[in-house]
Amino acid sequence: MTSSILSAISTLTKPLGEASVRDAQSSQQEALLAVLQTNRALLLQQLQSDSSFEQVRRLREEVVAEAEWFSSDTEDATWGFVQECLLLLLTLAQHLSNELEVFQQTCAPSAAKRHTPEMAPPLPPDVLSVTQQKMLGAALQFVVSLGLCPYLAPGVGVPLGRRSAFGAMVEKLVRGGAVSAVRRRLLITTNVLLKLAELSSLATLVFVQHLGDVMAALCQLGYQPHQTEEDKKMELSAEECRTCKEALRSLLGKVYQPIVIKELLILQGAPRQSASGSSSRAAPGSAPGSAPAWLRRLCGQLLSERLMQPNGVQAVVRAILEGGTGCESDWRKCDGVARILVACPKQSASADSYYRQVCPQILDLLHFKDKLTAQQFQRVATRTALSMVQEKPGFAHQYLLTPLLAPLRRCSTASNEGHSQAAVEEWELTRCVEDVYKIWVVGNSPSAALLTALEEVLPVIFTLFCFTKQNVSHLRAPCQGILLWYLSHTETPAALLALRQLSGLQRDEAAGSFHFTPGSDGGASFSSRESLSDESDALYEKLSGEQWRLQCLMQLLAELKDSDLPGDFFLDLLQELTSWAVAADEVKEDEEELDVSTMTLLEVEQQVLGRAERQGQRVVLLQVLAVMVESLQHDVLLRKTTQVVDFIVTLIQRACVGLDQVTDPSLETPVESQTLSMGMGLVATLLSGPQLSTEDNSSMSQLLPPLETLSQKHSDVVIQELASNLRAVIATHGAYWPENLTAATEASRNPPETAVKNNRVSSRKKQKVQTEENDSQTSPHSSPPDSESPSNTHIRHPVSSGGFAAGRTQQGGGRTTGTSVPHPSTESFSDWLLQACDPDVPTRAFALRVLTQMVQDKNPEAVQAQEKVLVLFLENLEHKDSFIYLSAIQGLAALADSYPEKILERLLKDFQHGPSLPTSNKEHSLETRLKLGEVLMRASRAMGELAPHLGCPLVAVFLQETRDPDQSVRASSLSNLGELCQRLDYALGPLAQELSSCLIALIKTEKQAEVRRAAVHVITLLLRGLSTKTTQVLSDVLLDLYRALKWVVRSDPDDVAVLHAQLALEELDDVMRRFIFPEQKLEKKIVVLP
Repeated sequence: MTSSILSAISTLTKPLGEASVRDAQSSQQEALLAVLQTNRALLLQQLQSDSSFEQVRRLREEVVAEAEWFSSDTEDATWGFVQECLLLLLTLAQHLSNELEVFQQTCAPSAAKRHTPEMAPPLPPDVLSVTQQKMLGAALQFVVSLGLCPYLAPGVGVPLGRRSAFGAMVEKLVRGGAVSAVRRRLLITTNVLLKLAELSSLATLVFVQHLGDVMAALCQLGYQPHQTEEDKKMELSAEECRTCKEALRSLLGKVYQPIVIKELLILQGAPRQSASGSSSRAAPGSAPGSAPAWLRRLCGQLLSERLMQPNGVQAVVRAILEGGTGCESDWRKCDGVARILVACPKQSASADSYYRQVCPQILDLLHFKDKLTAQQFQRVATRTALSMVQEKPGFAHQYLLTPLLAPLRRCSTASNEGHSQAAVEEWELTRCVEDVYKIWVVGNSPSAALLTALEEVLPVIFTLFCFTKQNVSHLRAPCQGILLWYLSHTETPAALLALRQLSGLQRDEAAGSFHFTPGSDGGASFSSRESLSDESDALYEKLSGEQWRLQCLMQLLAELKDSDLPGDFFLDLLQELTSWAVAADEVKEDEEELDVSTMTLLEVEQQVLGRAERQGQRVVLLQVLAVMVESLQHDVLLRKTTQVVDFIVTLIQRACVGLDQVTDPSLETPVESQTLSMGMGLVATLLSGPQLSTEDNSSMSQLLPPLETLSQKHSDVVIQELASNLRAVIATHGAYWPENLTAATEASRNPPETAVKNNRVSSRKKQKVQTEENDSQTSPHSSPPDSESPSNTHIRHPVSSGGFAAGRTQQGGGRTTGTSVPHPSTESFSDWLLQACDPDVPTRAFALRVLTQMVQDKNPEAVQAQEKVLVLFLENLEHKDSFIYLSAIQGLAALADSYPEKILERLLKDFQHGPSLPTSNKEHSLETRLKLGEVLMRASRAMGELAPHLGCPLVAVFLQETRDPDQSVRASSLSNLGELCQRLDYALGPLAQELSSCLIALIKTEKQAEVRRAAVHVITLLLRGLSTKTTQVLSDVLLDLYRALKWVVRSDPDDVAVLHAQLALEELDDVMRRFIFPEQKLEKKIVVLP
């Protein structure tokens, strides 16, 4: 039956014959009209004469009896053809509905009884094949083209002429004749299509291609106003209009919302463009985009309803952006959608209700997981949020920013209630941080509202950042990006205030009973913490936490390499330090004048607490300054000349404050004078540099008042003179330049030695002692010494790196040099040997470094006296001071590298049996042996390619010492064994069995965890050193080593040993992968045949 009906539809819609085709357009219209009449007549003839269509004819007659609109004697050929199509479509729908009802009543229960897991479900009778769907699609296309689109008002829907050339011809064919009852025919066609859509299998065919046309027809039938008398005559009844409105509402609610929105946008005035549309003209009065006013209002109202319903924002975004590729047009679409969402529609009851419904949906757009969809949705959400903050700041703060930042605000306001539950869950905190990063950092549109909202939760984000720096977390990068974005885009005063708060200079009341804890998915949660009963543990945790926060803050500031903020913060702290110094005098005077006897106990307590609070603030300030100086490079702290000048201004102002406090010149500390001299030398260097800019000269003028104070009040004559000269140069902008400023410039380039000399000169001037020797050793600020003066001054002083430096004044120039190790040729070898026995620790350590350098440089005297040098190093190896014995370790390693055969033998003997010197302290024999182990490890690293030749005796000794009674010696031997074995390569082959047996025995039987760790680490170093040679050198023991490592992973109770074993297994995995799957090399081989 279904096939018969579709066969009849095929007869009615079969294409034009080749003989009927004409070249002229008029003949094509006539030919089309003739074919429509011919096909209709042929169909009626088959229905009457062909017995195979008997059932189709009876069912068609039943449909005709129910169809009041059918007219058999119509003179319009196209409408007669459309009527036949509509009858056949209704016949098919009626038949499929009957069959489906019978199927559901009879076949479904019986099929359910016989159903097995292997059986496919029975096929419903309304399922059509691909060929049948094509036939039905052609009929629907004829119905829409001939019976619906031609009767739409101008501007309603997409005209046929803009779809294809054939559509333009059909449009002219239908409009060519006088058509009466246009609305009635449009209503008939629309009702039939809606009747077909009641069946799901036919609804898909109707709405996939013709949804827009059906919507346009329903809009016209239900909402088009009537303006002329002719329209009123053809006007539909009120009931029919109401039915069309309800049908439109029902249709809009059932269909996928993005498609509905897209079609409504097209109806509102954005017709689709086609390739052939340019060659055909639109219908009169239906220019592109010129939809009637009533239709535009209707579509706007329907679009607003779609937007304000649940998930309406997502539907609008999908309708506009679906199918995007990320090109420039997609960016413009995103901006367009953002503008649509920000603007409150007129149909909304109130702006407050609109934004209350839309803002949560905008935030939901940030949480999609699909990459392409998420990228587009996040772009729309970000642009919408930023636009709303700028245009509607009140609604944006209430309905957008406040819910978005709510988890972070709960972290800062969490109370002591509900300790059993987490204040903020992991997923909630992760989503919040990611949303903030997307809107603030990715959006990158700073505004006062955004910066203010972020400032409120900045301490929480920084605390979370500090927590993520202690472990692995995916929240670290977003937190760092948010903090850097805020510090980079906010105003400098606000940024400085935020840095003071983050560094602890300004305390904020946080939830002390809560803290961040690691989450199961790599994030963090904010939950209650258990209070520590031990006060010392609580104090240690507090202090270590504050120190860690400072270190994290310095890492943030180090990332701001192109910003002046680190330098401004540093200078701000220095100015505060100066103000503290000024305020200290006033507080001291107040305390002296304070009469405690007249105060109440509460007032005394408040006075004491205030003093303690001030002291605490000073300690925090000094701590922040110390960490900044230690952690940040100078080019980050002071990257501009103006910042350097501000730094020197602060330094000199602090010195001026000290002048008022010090009444006795003898109480002045040398460090202050040296620092002041270096600062003024730095000013002299800046003034002697290239041409200064106007800004630099303006900043230099700040130095005039403090320099004048120094030139008048400082007790040091040299500093007075230098301050006076610098003031004159700055005031004249370099027009006046004293001669002694050149020496000051040199002094600033060599600060350590200059400081020592300044100290000595100042002391001599204070004591008024003038000797001939002192006259030959002048200050760098005075006139240079005689170029022929033979006197040399030798100065030794420690440097910040932990080593020692020596400075010397060169003959004839007065210039100074300072290096970590002076050239050893300036003093004799015997002098350095004597100084190496000096009881002064710095002198001895420096001499040992010089002797080490002589050994490395193959000094002839050091070569001849290598035995003395060896004994000297061994004696100093037992010294308690780390500076001494580390220098001795370095010297012994240099000796072993230069003379391995002789030195290594002695070192191995002492490592086995303890120190052999007569003066050795037997009580500290273990410490000395461990130090010798360090020497042997350094010697092993320095062997290089000679390791196979020199390393075999060392391997034997190290293997023997793995049985030493002391666990430290066993661990040291294994560590040295690992360093040596990874350099032996093929020479390790004969020792493989012995080495494997020793390591496996230690792994399985050793009780000390440190020794087991060292044994497993030896295997790791062994595999790492052999690399691709592992399968050749260790072929006999590789399986045993693998089993030992697996045993450690499964059975060893020590977590560190298990970690070492896992690392070793990873190394072994890499080795075997390279062995089994060697790297493919694309190379050509040329073979010369004989």
